[in-house]
Amino acid sequence: MVFSSLTFLFFYLTIVLILYFIGTKTIKNIILLISGLIFYAWGEPVYVVIMLFSTLVDYTAGMFMHKFDSKPKIRTLCLLMSVILNIGMLSIFKYSSFIITNINAIFGTNIYDPQLPLPIGISFYTFQSMSYTIDLYLRNIKVQKNVFSFTAYVSMFPQIVAGPIVRYEDVAKEIDDRKITKPMLAEGVAFFVKGLGKKVLLANNIGLLWTQVKAMDYASIPALTAWLGILAFTFQIYYDFSGYSDMAVGLGKMLGFNFPNNFNYPYISKSISEFWRRWHITLGSWFRSYVYIPLGGNRHGMAKTLRNLIIVWFLTGLWHGASWNFILWGLYFGVLIILERLFLGKILQKLPSFLSTAYTFILVVFGWVLFDIDTLPASGRYFKAMFGGAGAFADSTSWYLLASYAVIFVICIFGSTDVTKKICERLKSKKFDIVSVSAPVVQLLIMVMCTAYLVDATYNPFMYFRF
Repeated sequence: MVFSSLTFLFFYLTIVLILYFIGTKTIKNIILLISGLIFYAWGEPVYVVIMLFSTLVDYTAGMFMHKFDSKPKIRTLCLLMSVILNIGMLSIFKYSSFIITNINAIFGTNIYDPQLPLPIGISFYTFQSMSYTIDLYLRNIKVQKNVFSFTAYVSMFPQIVAGPIVRYEDVAKEIDDRKITKPMLAEGVAFFVKGLGKKVLLANNIGLLWTQVKAMDYASIPALTAWLGILAFTFQIYYDFSGYSDMAVGLGKMLGFNFPNNFNYPYISKSISEFWRRWHITLGSWFRSYVYIPLGGNRHGMAKTLRNLIIVWFLTGLWHGASWNFILWGLYFGVLIILERLFLGKILQKLPSFLSTAYTFILVVFGWVLFDIDTLPASGRYFKAMFGGAGAFADSTSWYLLASYAVIFVICIFGSTDVTKKICERLKSKKFDIVSVSAPVVQLLIMVMCTAYLVDATYNPFMYFRF
């Protein structure tokens, strides 16, 4: 898969940016549109049609809503058409095999499963495109009459395949009129390089440990090995996904857009509720705006609030994948958030910060076991191993892995906190701004290190491309 190659991304990015900067204001959106379609088609040459179909449906629905603005029934019908067709496509390509498999298992039937390949990023661009029709129906935004501008918004290559989920209202003004200033360009480069370093230098390296442990027999691995493995995944998924999100935000700034940030140091959270305000922020915002609040949010008593939370977290798990482990993962966090809302939150507020942070981090780690181990029996065996199910705390392999990855673990732990940010803020307050002066050197060093790594690297997955 070409999308697994950052070398391709660098080459393609360079060409697009050159064309974009020399292009006139009137053709910049055309360049965005074409570059997005080529970028997506390079990895999904057939399924680019699905993305274009989704885009055309929502654009058409928006135009009819605008034309029949004074007729509520027609506007509602247009919204339903958009939602049903988008959710329908998502269900066919992402959930049909899961549904058929479970029906066959429960009823003993033999329904044919076509096992359709999952289009890259379909969960992201369908949600992104639907946000336009929903907000237009709610009159939160104005109609986009230019089909090329709307398609450019949906197919914008920096974030089309793995987020963040950019709602139309986030870029409504910029899609037709934007300016790229030098500070914005510098900030974009800084975001991109930071994200690249997270992905290449941290996620890829710590991910190798999880790859080794995940391939082992869970019934026989000692507790230390099991904990090292899942902690490695804990940092891998953070640096992989937040790294890609930072690169997307950085590229957006280079193109004149201010995409929303997707992560805010989630591993320093003091509750699960806070964790989900800091992790995959755009997904949480989407479900809050278009599911939780329309269901009534917390406005109709505790019982309905709890019902709404369970629905949202069931859908959050299902959004991540068509598998029972994802559904259980979503419900796991939903139950924890409900417990915090009922009574646990008040207890956590009274605890010392390090205890509430440790509580949150450990429960998140448990959640990652459910997330990345495909079957529930295998997850159960892994949990058992974490608590000494194999009868040993450690063996020679455990100590070897700990020694081999100790340095990268320390860096990952340190980098997942806001300590560096606070240090930089204090340094900036002094007369000589050493942070700004040294930033270009640090960025160049990161780029050189990433390039050196990518020359010979064979392990370079983008984890959220599969969602």
